[in-house]
Amino acid sequence: MFDLKGRVAIVTGGNGGIGLGMARGLAAAGARVVIAARNADKSRAAVDDLTGRGGQAHAVTTDVADERSVAHLVDGTLERCGRLDILVNNAGINIRKPVQELALDEWHRVLDTNLTSAFLCSKAAYPAFKAAGGGKIINIGSMMSIFGAAFAPAYAASKGGIVQLTRSMATAWAPHHIQVNAVLPGWIDTELTTNARREVPGLHERVLSRIPEGRWGAGDDMAGVAVFLASRASDYVTGTAIPVDGGYSIMS
Repeated sequence: MFDLKGRVAIVTGGNGGIGLGMARGLAAAGARVVIAARNADKSRAAVDDLTGRGGQAHAVTTDVADERSVAHLVDGTLERCGRLDILVNNAGINIRKPVQELALDEWHRVLDTNLTSAFLCSKAAYPAFKAAGGGKIINIGSMMSIFGAAFAPAYAASKGGIVQLTRSMATAWAPHHIQVNAVLPGWIDTELTTNARREVPGLHERVLSRIPEGRWGAGDDMAGVAVFLASRASDYVTGTAIPVDGGYSIMS
């Protein structure tokens, strides 16, 4: 039920952190993975990582906040791979400032990258999924989909929006056997959270004190949930938001 051989997956922002961890899981389960990101050098390194582990992968340089670039990504994937079965909307950025210090262009940059991109990529993939008789969309939210944070208003708004967008698409596209789910990563050791620890005094200690598992997560901790939500094992699961956080969200 977890076999992804013959399936094709696009992972946006798949050249590092959570996205690369998910891409590794999908590739190990047999999927051919398309890495979609802006940084071509990082994407080439990610492809080398996946192929070095025995997977199939290639990269497409993509601005996921640009509708034409997204269309090129999906059309190119269909042309090169012949199909599209799985979409992971993972691309994301953060600008850590309180509301009163956040500029409008910074607000738009975070919302466009984190939320609008998921809308654009899902909309572009929908015709291929519908024609194939089904598909899987995995949207990446955050603990900030649940909790507030004084230093991340735009990020939190975008990740809260991801959950509601997931529910809307799941409801609309269930008749076409397209399952849409969200994953809410906890504190995962990535480039984004490394910057957060540098910019927010005491963050590391506060986070560790609240995680029952007693450690920060790693990108590879996201592999299993990606395979589950991309496979036949989750055919009757849609519209959910699954925390992967070492227990962080259950603590009072």
